[in-house]
Amino acid sequence: MATVPFFRPTPLGLSLRPAARNMLSALVLAAAALLPFVIGSDYLFSAILVPFLILSLAGLGLNVLTGYAGQLSLGSAAFMAVGAFATYNLLVRLPDLPLPAALLGGGLVSGLVGLGFGLPSLRIKGFYLIASTLAAQFFIPWLLSQYSWFSNGNASGVITAPPLRLGPVDLDSPAGHYAATLAVVVLITWMAANLLKGPTGRAWIAVRDLDASAAALGIAPGRAKLFAFAVSSFILGIAGALWAFTYLGTVEPAGFDLDRSFQILFIIIIGGLGSIRGNFLGAAFIVLLPVALSLAASAIIGGNVDPALLENIQKLLFGALIIFFLVTEPDGLTQLVDRAHRTRSSWIGLGKFRQQER
Repeated sequence: MATVPFFRPTPLGLSLRPAARNMLSALVLAAAALLPFVIGSDYLFSAILVPFLILSLAGLGLNVLTGYAGQLSLGSAAFMAVGAFATYNLLVRLPDLPLPAALLGGGLVSGLVGLGFGLPSLRIKGFYLIASTLAAQFFIPWLLSQYSWFSNGNASGVITAPPLRLGPVDLDSPAGHYAATLAVVVLITWMAANLLKGPTGRAWIAVRDLDASAAALGIAPGRAKLFAFAVSSFILGIAGALWAFTYLGTVEPAGFDLDRSFQILFIIIIGGLGSIRGNFLGAAFIVLLPVALSLAASAIIGGNVDPALLENIQKLLFGALIIFFLVTEPDGLTQLVDRAHRTRSSWIGLGKFRQQER
């Protein structure tokens, strides 16, 4: 019986076949699901994996809007706050509501709010649209802290996640938080990938490239932009709920500030605009860079290192990398990884060709 090779030839060498890519994705997912439990480190769950997954999801939300639909936004953290507080209120006021339904409800509320703040995109674009979303970034945290109803009577606006359970399964542990976060991120990423590969994704890309051309193709640019705002805010809302419940446990509106929005923007710039994989690469860089800096500083200097100094170094590196990627690699780490893969494939193909000549 004939077998299908794992690789297929291309002009640049060899590349994985679709079946092989699916198998590789399944292996990566299985490793993500099982390997941390084999290691069994609470620090790995709480400080590395959970924030990495949530920031990847938040990057996906902003990438849908900016990378695919071409709409600029600096209000990502505000929509995360809406999702966190909406999910909290659903869980507190409807105690019998299952956790997945509360997350879905929080995402839908955030999507509706994002849709409202996306209405200016029908008239304005570019930096003027950034100002509109920036208004959301300042208004929403102020509103959530101004009225204690949103925090169930807490005058300071702080919310504390209730014990997380899914039916009889207790998720109120580092491993449980990781498992819940991984399941949600995989599901939302799969749904977003299918949406982006379909007519909706193609319509967003057409609007991003040129509104007039999109309209000539029968696409309604205004409707496409508003739907992009809604989908983006929905994803960001779920990411915000996970940030509050499975990562921090206790959060206040000030925790979703402008710095958080910039962090998410850095993720998609460093990882790669218009790339699902880029969200995970950028989030991994953001999460692991402080750890790497701390280890490097301890190894070079020795002893305890001032956290403020490390934070300033981290900001300097982020600024330098943003300039580097915008000037030399607009597609970010995704392009670098693809280039490395093509170089490796071409060398493999060249080696096979030389063997055949012999």
